[in-house]
Amino acid sequence: MSVTVLLRVALQAIRRNATRSVLTMLGIIIGVGAVITSMAIGSGAQAAVLAQIESLGANLVIVVPGAVSSGGVSLGTGTRTSLKLADADAIAQQVPEVAAAAPSSQTSAQAVAGGTNWFTTIAGSTPSWPEVNNWNVAQGRFFTSNEQAQRAKVAVLGSTVAAGLFPAGGAVGSGVVIKNVPFRVVGVLDTKGQTFFGHDRDDTIVVPITTFLDRLTGNAWVGSIAISAATPEAVPGVIDAAARLLRLRHHLAPYQPDDFSVHNISDVQQVRLATSQTQALLLAGIAVVSLVVGGIGIMNIMLVSVTERTREIGLRMAVGARGRDILLQFLVEALTLASAGGVIGIGLGLGTARATSALGHWPVVISPFSMILGFTSAALVGVVFGFYPAQRAAALDPIVALRYE
Repeated sequence: MSVTVLLRVALQAIRRNATRSVLTMLGIIIGVGAVITSMAIGSGAQAAVLAQIESLGANLVIVVPGAVSSGGVSLGTGTRTSLKLADADAIAQQVPEVAAAAPSSQTSAQAVAGGTNWFTTIAGSTPSWPEVNNWNVAQGRFFTSNEQAQRAKVAVLGSTVAAGLFPAGGAVGSGVVIKNVPFRVVGVLDTKGQTFFGHDRDDTIVVPITTFLDRLTGNAWVGSIAISAATPEAVPGVIDAAARLLRLRHHLAPYQPDDFSVHNISDVQQVRLATSQTQALLLAGIAVVSLVVGGIGIMNIMLVSVTERTREIGLRMAVGARGRDILLQFLVEALTLASAGGVIGIGLGLGTARATSALGHWPVVISPFSMILGFTSAALVGVVFGFYPAQRAAALDPIVALRYE
């Protein structure tokens, strides 16, 4: 019996029980849809994390103050006031294989320009900030070392702030008032976009840290120190050397714990990457369960079909059909059911992935491989779970089958 005839007979059998066939395919449809959706979400999350690592630089190290305890309760990392401007200078000058080090502090404030205003993050740093953060200036320039030393009232705007305060353009050279302190805009940063968690990195204003500490906060300490190692391979050595230098500068005895923490941004992002991969694996597990359930449904329906068509099988054998022909007939029918479910599941998966991206603002990446994998999995399930019913049909005795009522 030719493949064309087998396929035609299979389609006739499916159409004869259309509702039952659709219900049978439901498990396959959900399973394939889950495979594509899980891979799209997992790939999207990995791409977003890797893009952040690339934008920040795999050689970025962050030093933050340690935790303060109050009444025996730790207030969390970053609550100490242990980092000073001189610490950043010492790290840049004394730690080998450091390309640059930029201290940084942040606050939030309303920025006013003419008749417009914008609530944003104000960051104080040094001229090394663009190099350390791998961030270029799109218009104008960044502030200079002389401006930092003179506590100049100059500012560099993120693209979101520039668009909010100066919708018509012309930000460079204009004035911005922050906490009643007038600043002159000397540059606008390139657009960086959102972080993996939806924070807009372009919603910021950067000013000299000396001006920030003296004019905006009055603090004598910095919130963090960003260090750019010369190469990604130098990061472990930089972390160790920076930690030892800070312990010496802070006069910590051997038995005293660090009053700071050193973090490798690449390692932090890799943890996020591992988390996203775990989520994708969980979704993939759901997909596998759905496929198995769909396969069991196909097996059950095919066994019912064999029972219902016992007399038909006997007639086919009586006119010359061999056991192999009957086996192929029912196997093709199971394969057709699974493949049709696979095609519908691909459509469901694509739609779900796009809806997840649009409604949840979650990054997704749909690859042709996920669609091929989903369809192949569905076809394989059809063959595996359809083989036993097909074998039972092929093993029927023609005489007994003809007598079946």
